[in-house]
Amino acid sequence: MADRKPRSPRTAVLVGPYLSGKTTLLESLLAATGAIPRKGTIKEGNTVGDSSAEARARKMSVEINVAHTKFLDDPWTVIDCPGSIEFAQEAHNALMVADVAVVVCEAVPDRALTVAPILKFLDDHNIPHMMFINKMDTAAARVRDVLEAFQAVSERPLVLRQVPIRKGDAITGYVDLISRRAYEYKPGHPSALITVPESMAEREQEARTELLETLADFDDKLLEQLLEDIQPSPQDIYAQISKDLRKDLIVPVLLGAGEHDHGVRRLLKALRHDTPELDAAAERRGLSGTGEPVVQVFKTYHAAHSGKLSVARVLRGSIKDGVTLNGSRVAGLHHMMGQTLSKHGEAVAGDVVGLGRMDPIKTGDVLTPSGTAPPGIQPWPAPLVPVYSLAVKAENRNDEVKLSGAMAKMVEEDPSLSIDHSHDTHEMVMWGQGEIHLQVAIERIKSKYNLKLTSARPKVPYKETIKKGTKQHGRHKRQSGGHGQFGDVHIEIKHLSRGKGFEFRNAIVGGAIPRNFIPSVEEGVIDYLKRGPLGFTVVDVAVTLTDGSYHAVDSSDMAFKTAARIAMTEGMPKCDPVLLEPICLVTISVPNEHTSKVQRVISGRRGHILGFDAKPGWKGWDEVNAHMPQSDLHDLIIELRSITQGVGSYSWKFDHLAELTGRLADKVIGEQAQQAAAS
Repeated sequence: MADRKPRSPRTAVLVGPYLSGKTTLLESLLAATGAIPRKGTIKEGNTVGDSSAEARARKMSVEINVAHTKFLDDPWTVIDCPGSIEFAQEAHNALMVADVAVVVCEAVPDRALTVAPILKFLDDHNIPHMMFINKMDTAAARVRDVLEAFQAVSERPLVLRQVPIRKGDAITGYVDLISRRAYEYKPGHPSALITVPESMAEREQEARTELLETLADFDDKLLEQLLEDIQPSPQDIYAQISKDLRKDLIVPVLLGAGEHDHGVRRLLKALRHDTPELDAAAERRGLSGTGEPVVQVFKTYHAAHSGKLSVARVLRGSIKDGVTLNGSRVAGLHHMMGQTLSKHGEAVAGDVVGLGRMDPIKTGDVLTPSGTAPPGIQPWPAPLVPVYSLAVKAENRNDEVKLSGAMAKMVEEDPSLSIDHSHDTHEMVMWGQGEIHLQVAIERIKSKYNLKLTSARPKVPYKETIKKGTKQHGRHKRQSGGHGQFGDVHIEIKHLSRGKGFEFRNAIVGGAIPRNFIPSVEEGVIDYLKRGPLGFTVVDVAVTLTDGSYHAVDSSDMAFKTAARIAMTEGMPKCDPVLLEPICLVTISVPNEHTSKVQRVISGRRGHILGFDAKPGWKGWDEVNAHMPQSDLHDLIIELRSITQGVGSYSWKFDHLAELTGRLADKVIGEQAQQAAAS
């Protein structure tokens, strides 16, 4: 295999489904390269990955973990990403600056679907990636069956690099299909070279032929050799794999068990020889040629005591501590090993570093000394669409201003979080990717900013309207010492067609009410409509001021405003008020094998299916469109994920208001009355 020295440090990003063993694999990689003296374990809570308090409490990754190491003198940054779909934003951001991704998965064909969203993101962004089938020590399925299952969810052809050597039920080593050498695993040490077992000859030849035939699809010379029954040299095969991986044409597949160090050094060698150099990642980001230094920020941290840290990769040139980028001075360059930082004076092209205290800088920003992004640089991907929400507030009302600042910092750290101050329900609503995602955010706010929050299911912005009209007289008359208060109005209330909102008309003739008091009447009507007879905002109503009277001394703006409220309060209950619930247009995305289940979910949530079609750009996926009540969307994502191995999702937008009657309406109105009485 031809050796080559990379021109710059390279970055490998570990991605894969929850529980696939990424954090354990990272420990093995760091131990094998001497970056740590011994491996930690998730159980003991001493791993480089999962280093935050929230991750260790849950024994799962909830954010990226950056580690630096060297392998055969080559500098590497390895980034371990969360596997839970709720923290996918972390993986997406890290992958945008990667040279290569290692998709870590288990040898379980039935779980192949869990890898589909990851592979789709990699393919959409042309990110070179290889697959590491982990936990082979407990694998029950045949490798060919596993490969077939994963191929069904991969747009790129999978290229198996090894076949396992079995002794009984145990996997003791592997045969490398390019070098045609066999190795026996030695936990904690490099695998030992052994003779290829005779029982493996047929399987090895079959798998090697499949490898070469796949590679030949992308190289005419190799195809000619195969047609002429000429065996290509290992050097030519290695070179072809490296070339095809750089172009994201193939997905090399390796086997192992990170917990026992099986296949870890083979993975390191594959990374060293096959991973493209920095120029490929820079070109993918739209950066080419020479020029001033360019730095891409892909993660932001806010530490309680040390301040803001912007994690970034140097895509071109080099930077030194104290340099000014985009108008902000870098207050420290740090290499990272989990949550441990070490200061460095300079970062060269390819390095991943933490930039200290650059307060105006955000995730996705492109930094240069001039402050101008290079022409052609690709925009940063939009954050994931939120699918789950909680209404949050500070336990101590005096902390509300502090809470707003903490929320802003949380959104900076994780762009897939968002905050909505609901105009209709007057709640602060936190949106994210799932229940655990929001719980972790709430825990971080408590630990970082000493803020205790309460959370609840957000209120649904119900409205109300009327089904018939009426005429109503309203008078406000009060006499006290000095000037009194007098306002007298006659109004006509009518219903409007759905979606018309509110209309106010002035039909006064002959000066029954002076013109300067008319706006106060309208103001009083609008003030009442904020809370109608059922307790909700009133919509689709027209109010006409038809008559009234005034007093030359005692009439005032406030008196006419009060009179209008009195007329509305007495008139609206006569208009047959009815509750309106928001109906949303929902688009649910699932693998087509689960489409029928989704249709049942929609029906069970009072939804109306509008139709379904193939999801554009997603092989084997459907989009189901439906009208669904907003009140039934709160935990929809939980049910979708439970029936689709965690990969189903949805998006929604408000569509229209619809009448809600019967027991459901009575329950909503009753709860609203109770809340009003309590407040």
